[in-house]
Amino acid sequence: MADAPLFQSFFMAGFECATHRRRDGRRLDLLAATGHDRLVEGDYLAMAALGLRTVRDGFRWHLIERAPGAYDWSSVVPMIRAARRAEVQAIWDLCHFGWPDDLDVWSPAFVDRFARFAAAAARLVRSESDAVPIFCPVNEMSFVAWAGGEVGAINPGTRGRGAELKAQLVRASIAAIAAIREVEPKARFLHAEPAIHIASYSRSAAVRRAAEMHRLSQFEALDMIAGRASPELGGRADHLDLVGVNYYPRNQWLHRGSTLPLGHHGYRPFAEMLEETFARYGRPIIIAETGAERSARASWLHYVCGEVRAAMRGGVPVEGICLYPVLDYPGWDDGRLCETGLLTMPDGRDERSLHADFAEELERQRLRFGEMPVAIA
Repeated sequence: MADAPLFQSFFMAGFECATHRRRDGRRLDLLAATGHDRLVEGDYLAMAALGLRTVRDGFRWHLIERAPGAYDWSSVVPMIRAARRAEVQAIWDLCHFGWPDDLDVWSPAFVDRFARFAAAAARLVRSESDAVPIFCPVNEMSFVAWAGGEVGAINPGTRGRGAELKAQLVRASIAAIAAIREVEPKARFLHAEPAIHIASYSRSAAVRRAAEMHRLSQFEALDMIAGRASPELGGRADHLDLVGVNYYPRNQWLHRGSTLPLGHHGYRPFAEMLEETFARYGRPIIIAETGAERSARASWLHYVCGEVRAAMRGGVPVEGICLYPVLDYPGWDDGRLCETGLLTMPDGRDERSLHADFAEELERQRLRFGEMPVAIA
């Protein structure tokens, strides 16, 4: 008998839950900025009505633990209960780019406090639900290492310390996995990392090697989690559970150059990238984030789904595709309206509208993946 699917739906809804501080020190809170923190139950019901019965959402650590070891779950409990009432399954991010202000990310205390926070979060989830919990301990360790540790664009705002920051985030993720398993041995873990491709047409072998080394760096965090690299961090093969692949139109570029557009002769098919990832790790894969803006939304979903089907025909076990962000949202740097979602920002009556063209493409793809049709209003 085949194992029951891990997820309630193949297509998933991802709610932007970034909480980092920008270069200028301003704290972002995208769950609040999109109104999702207030409208969570309606948002979940809307997703379920569209066939997205698994969601990816987040705990805002900086709101929950304002003082060491003192947890205020008032921002979380309504979300857990809303998911139960809406009959949707949640994957919970525990650290989505941000952490409490009093905590030094470089210190051993960061690892210890994150582990204790993760254990407390697992106890809360277990007290509210009998379902197998799924957590993403630290989202996009590679991105945070680059943006926060290498170029100073987000917290902690340093330069030239990307490798050090990546190792610290891996330590924290490993400690969180161990702490959660002490509370709930059945817990599952998603490790979401960007999938990238870097092309080089230089005549210099050294430049081409540098481009390839940069490309291969996308695997460093997962290699550390699995104990294949930097074993002193404590990684083990069983720490690597569900491999999350985050993929956007900007994820391929020329070495030290511009973004490669879809259709460029140097653009690598996404199916090949998925095949490489599965060959490397042998673990189930989730497209943990994917999306595009405005009129590109539907065509991008069409492309990604075609590549996923090609990878699956080649034996890659892709378990789901998460539309991310599934709500329009204000841009991180300038607050501009980023139209990425199935649903709009709320209007003056706290109501959202459906982006019909995107919803119609989603329904076409759901049917192609064998999911039951839904009625689109």
